[in-house]
Amino acid sequence: MPEPSPAPIRTYPGVAALARDYDAFILDLWGVIHDGVTVFPGVIDCLEHMKAAGRRYLMLSNAPRRAAVITAAMVEMGIPEALCRDVMSSGEAAWQELKTRRDPWYARLGHKCLHFGPDRDLNMFEGLELERVKRIAEASFIMNTGPWRDEEQVSDYEDLMREGVARELPMVCVNPDLAVIRGGVRIICAGALAQRYAELGGDVRYEGKPYKEIYGRCFETLGVIDRRRVLAIGDSLHTDIAGAEAAGIDSVLVIETGLHKDEASPEAIAAACAKAGVRPMGTLARLAW
Repeated sequence: MPEPSPAPIRTYPGVAALARDYDAFILDLWGVIHDGVTVFPGVIDCLEHMKAAGRRYLMLSNAPRRAAVITAAMVEMGIPEALCRDVMSSGEAAWQELKTRRDPWYARLGHKCLHFGPDRDLNMFEGLELERVKRIAEASFIMNTGPWRDEEQVSDYEDLMREGVARELPMVCVNPDLAVIRGGVRIICAGALAQRYAELGGDVRYEGKPYKEIYGRCFETLGVIDRRRVLAIGDSLHTDIAGAEAAGIDSVLVIETGLHKDEASPEAIAAACAKAGVRPMGTLARLAW
């Protein structure tokens, strides 16, 4: 007999319906707050209501950039600075690890780095004692912040990654996301390259969601004591929802503005969650009060 279809996941009309049950929120950025170009309608109003209601929130992004750079970009998009002061990113976490070298894995990396990623991510090198090199043969490790150009695919890096694996170069993946929607166009992220590098036998260290370590940084900033009173809101099953489960907190999936916008029905969303092996407590059409 065929397996029964998973039960539909509850849909909430807005964050107001959730605010009474949670003291703090961890909000994804890309696909929830903005699309990399424009802030989604209703977002600023929602953040203002959350602040007025005394609900703390932190913005958690897998962007391969420092937190201050991300905040500045949101202000440029039109979000008041007072509404985006608490930001944590995979880029910030990786930068801190590369700066302190307290973790034994990072301590052995060396200082000659081949960078996979566009020039907009070069802020990751500021303040670090790293020498950027242009060839695998010169590098002691790879910093992967994504493809060099948005139109590139994983296959474009196959030969380079095979050479890196052959030379046993570790890779720091500064953005575990597999893909993102930028201005309506789907592009690969650093996570897609890192996934292939690992498949080839490469040693990869991921910073960001869905790995629970970055949530510890978030709880510290939020002053969280009771994780049952924290809710994560995101658009990716594989990072936002899986990460929330790993951290032991509830989650809600945003549909219309994110990666799963093509799976519009509750049944399709439930099936996608079952396939991914996760289950958020509910869904939102978009981030709105």
